[in-house]
Parts: sequence; C-alpha cells; structure tokens
Amino acid sequence: MLSAVEIRIPKYPECWSSCGNCANGDIIVQSVLIAAGDRVARDDTLIVLETGKVALDIPSPYEGVITEVRVGEYQSVNEGDVIALIERD
Repeated sequence: MLSAVEIRIPKYPECWSSCGNCANGDIIVQSVLIAAGDRVARDDTLIVLETGKVALDIPSPYEGVITEVRVGEYQSVNEGDVIALIERD
C-alpha cells in the first residue's frame, strides 16, 4: 500500500509582497473541487482561492487518488497549509 503525500498551498508569486494588491486581507478558499476518493491528474485544479482582488486556481502537483481533504469552503488559509492527502500513481 502506498503512503499518502501532502499537497500544500504553494508559495505565492514574488509580486505578492512587492506589489501588495493581492495580499491585502485574508486568503479564503472559494471552492473545493475535490473529495476523498477522487482521481486527479497532474495540474487538475483542486481548489480556488479568493484574495479579494483575484481568484487563484491551485493545481495538483501529482497524479493519483485523493485520500483526505483538509480544507473547506470559506476557510482562511496560508502559504504552506495542507490542502489534501493523495496516494500518488
């Protein structure tokens, strides 16, 4: 049996702190597009984040089966937080 790997919110772009327009306020999970048991391909969108200025699609870095989702809609999140666990192919 394969062990699950954490999928985390990736590092924000460099412009995030230099410009500051997107980084004002909380970052909220607008949509969760996955559930436990879902098979995802690399680059499939897992969640959508809302910053108040822009929506960010967060893609899967791996192909595999989602074993656990650790975020919910309208939850405040930060860079590096765990989105889900996946058993990689």
